[in-house]
Amino acid sequence: MTQRANEGGAAFPFAAARFKVSADVRAGLQAERRSIAGAKTRERSLIQIGVDFGGTKIEAAAIGPDGGVLARPRAPNPGGYEAAIRTVCELVAQAEQAAGGRGTIGVGAPGSISPRTGVVRNANTTWLNGRHFREDLEAALARPVRVANDANCLALSEAVDGAAAGARVTFGVIIGTGCGGGLAIDGQVVEGANGVSGEWGHMPLPWLEADEYPGPECWCGRRGCLETFVSGTGFARDHAARTGRKMTGEAIIEAARQGDAAAALTFERYIDRLGRALAVVCDILDPDVFVFGGGLSNVGELYERLPAAIAPHVFSDSWTAKLAPARWGDSSGVRGAARLWPQSAASG
Repeated sequence: MTQRANEGGAAFPFAAARFKVSADVRAGLQAERRSIAGAKTRERSLIQIGVDFGGTKIEAAAIGPDGGVLARPRAPNPGGYEAAIRTVCELVAQAEQAAGGRGTIGVGAPGSISPRTGVVRNANTTWLNGRHFREDLEAALARPVRVANDANCLALSEAVDGAAAGARVTFGVIIGTGCGGGLAIDGQVVEGANGVSGEWGHMPLPWLEADEYPGPECWCGRRGCLETFVSGTGFARDHAARTGRKMTGEAIIEAARQGDAAAALTFERYIDRLGRALAVVCDILDPDVFVFGGGLSNVGELYERLPAAIAPHVFSDSWTAKLAPARWGDSSGVRGAARLWPQSAASG
């Protein structure tokens, strides 16, 4: 062992002291690394996997314990039942591999699962109807799976940590290709006794004008459903019927902003109809917050003009509620699907 001399020439064992301290520090560092590795392992075990099962695409997201998205793979919906089940499995595997752990799995999908038969009903992705979707996913993924309506997932996501965080009653409104509604109370999805809570898109447009009756035919077999009036598809259909011009909803909005009188009138009718439709929800649920998703939720003018269209139809001497776009945008559905499981379940 090397020794060095002090100024008086006496030997002083600096090296021995230095190596002894280094060994102690090294042991401490090793313990700290083990602690950090253990914490990371525990964090990875807390991931929640959400799947957004859309008509054109399917995506999965791995959500970490802090709410951050660790991975978000997506793929086109193949358009067939067995192929779609395989796609979900592939996306879950990709999300878990990227996140470095195995998680709970929640799925947001169109329609709902009948509590009587256990099969999907009311889905506008019609090849899901009549299928044991949850059971088939559980068999393919070899673990429990929770499935909820996609609009309920939107409401849940936004009630937990989005635009409706802290609200008692949250109603989620999807106005895109289709039209749907979802309900969360105290941060929990409410599906109802028959699993159809929030199925707002298939109630009739209220307080019909003469030229609105009996309403367009809906894919569900009825006429005049809200989906035929206030979805993006219904918005475009109304403009084409009035003007003979087929335009996308986005194009109609832009034309109205540029001063196109016909487009502006189409948007006026849309606001009036959507206001009437939401007023009925106010009379039944009186939500603290309406949270909007889907393509038309990006139209800023909605939030400026809807309150005046809702208030006159609400059965009250006054009405106020927050109307807001989803904080998480098109990620809200997949985040809500992940939240169908509590985080404590992910750790187990």
